[in-house]
Amino acid sequence: MRLDSEPSNPNPSSRHFSNGTSLSPLHKAALSNSANGSSQSHGSANGSSSHSSHSLSHTRLSKPSYFGHDREEVTRILIQSLTDLGYHNAAGALSQESGYELESPSVAAFRNAVLQGQWADAEDLLFGGASDDRGGVNIDNSKAGMGSGLVLAEGANANEMLFLMRQQKFLEFLEERDLGKALGVLRTELTPLNQDVAKLHALSSLLMCHSAEDLKAQANWDGAAGQSRQSVLSELSKSISPSVMIPEHRLAVLLQQVKQNQISNCLYHNTASSPSLYTDHICDRSQFPLKTVLELKKHSDEVWYLEFSHDGTRLASTSRDSKIIIYDTETFEVVRTLDGHSGWVAYVAWSPDCSKLISCSHDKKAKLWDMHSGSCLHTIEHHTEPVSSCSWAPDGLTFVTGSMDKQMCAWNLNGNLLYTWKGYRIQDCVISPDGQRLICVSNERSIHVYNYITREEEYNVQLKVFLTCLSISRDSRYMLVNMSDNEIQLLDINTAEIVRRFMGQKQGHYVIRSSFGGASENFVVSGSEDSRIYIWHKDNGTLVETLEGHSGCVNSVAWNPKDPCMFASAGDDHVVRM
Repeated sequence: MRLDSEPSNPNPSSRHFSNGTSLSPLHKAALSNSANGSSQSHGSANGSSSHSSHSLSHTRLSKPSYFGHDREEVTRILIQSLTDLGYHNAAGALSQESGYELESPSVAAFRNAVLQGQWADAEDLLFGGASDDRGGVNIDNSKAGMGSGLVLAEGANANEMLFLMRQQKFLEFLEERDLGKALGVLRTELTPLNQDVAKLHALSSLLMCHSAEDLKAQANWDGAAGQSRQSVLSELSKSISPSVMIPEHRLAVLLQQVKQNQISNCLYHNTASSPSLYTDHICDRSQFPLKTVLELKKHSDEVWYLEFSHDGTRLASTSRDSKIIIYDTETFEVVRTLDGHSGWVAYVAWSPDCSKLISCSHDKKAKLWDMHSGSCLHTIEHHTEPVSSCSWAPDGLTFVTGSMDKQMCAWNLNGNLLYTWKGYRIQDCVISPDGQRLICVSNERSIHVYNYITREEEYNVQLKVFLTCLSISRDSRYMLVNMSDNEIQLLDINTAEIVRRFMGQKQGHYVIRSSFGGASENFVVSGSEDSRIYIWHKDNGTLVETLEGHSGCVNSVAWNPKDPCMFASAGDDHVVRM
């Protein structure tokens, strides 16, 4: 499908950024609900080694190692891990035999104070009573560990830590319906910390809650008896020196990093199962989908797009012959042919539950299909130019269509128009899997990122080349953008920074669609104008394979979301190859 390169003036109210510029990301704080296996060594205030004084002196002269690793660090991490696993007797035996303790008495007391809601004690133990007259703390970290509280991590913000604890105290007073004390904490303890004003306003609004249940719902908080205190402890531990309080589940984190490193260096890793720790991991190339096993020749003209259903059981293909063909992915028999458009069909999108399908056509219409009966539920005739793309919200209740008439429109299942974004000739649009963002690429060589909930534009990125397609990763963190200068870019959605470039495929005159692929989206796969399919490793950018097969441009490639050993390609040769 040829690129439409008609220029247009961008929306003057938009904010423009050059490609790769960091852009006011949305900050998301995820609190862990798991116990912190924090750490301190025996015998010192903040957790240094705890052998006898003779042993300690010897350690300082010649610190023992374990195959090049610090012996104390390894031992304390093992103690933490045994505790995490529930082997408390074994953890105690290792501590006794080694002479190292998981954490010092002061750290244990701090942990207990937080979990018991003894907030004044927690502040004293953490900061050594170093409060100033404005409610904050005045800490000289060089003196920490000498009776002045726990050693903080480099860059830690003591007032942010105080805010976290006092916010929890405020919420607990509200839960107890002690509004007087809650108001006192807000005015005399939280406000002087000079933290986020918007957050203070949000907290003050909670004073209007009618009950503890209302409070929990409004604050998205599970109460003092839930996991909230543990979450506070987990968050605080990130700002305490790791030598004092070992980051939680440290061995598990290190093992996961080892596994991820092996996966990243395994060119053909294509399984969702976790590698074994017993052996070094490597996948056999012979298990990778490299050969065409079937050619589907049901279309009578160029095949422009294809997409697997979310359950992997069906494949939809669109064509210049104005038809949509649905295949069963077990038998590859045609389940049904949707024949309702009077123009070329450029795009389809399955609903989250796979019961419906939207199709987009050059006849300036979009159709909503019932996939159980094959009937057309609604025809959208709002657009005045070809409808280029569409996308479903994750709840399956709304969807968006994008058109060359400079409109993106949100619709409900009854075909009612909910909202319209105007200003750009839409080449492709996608709603993120988490439902938070709507992203589009325009023929004006720009990417636009909107908040799908508020409808507001968050930012846009202006480029120097034409863009042909857009994909978003399942975790909603990254977008994949095809460009007309033989390049595909992986961008961080929060920052708009370029994470990786994928080079090699040929693209300049036609719409070429790429996608994420593989069991855990380990790959990037794209068609090409040179009749080949290109597959790269997503994490390191290595070109893994270049596959032959089609005669003519390869327009679209899709990977089966449930079968990592199956993907399909669509070409100008009228063929879908499996």
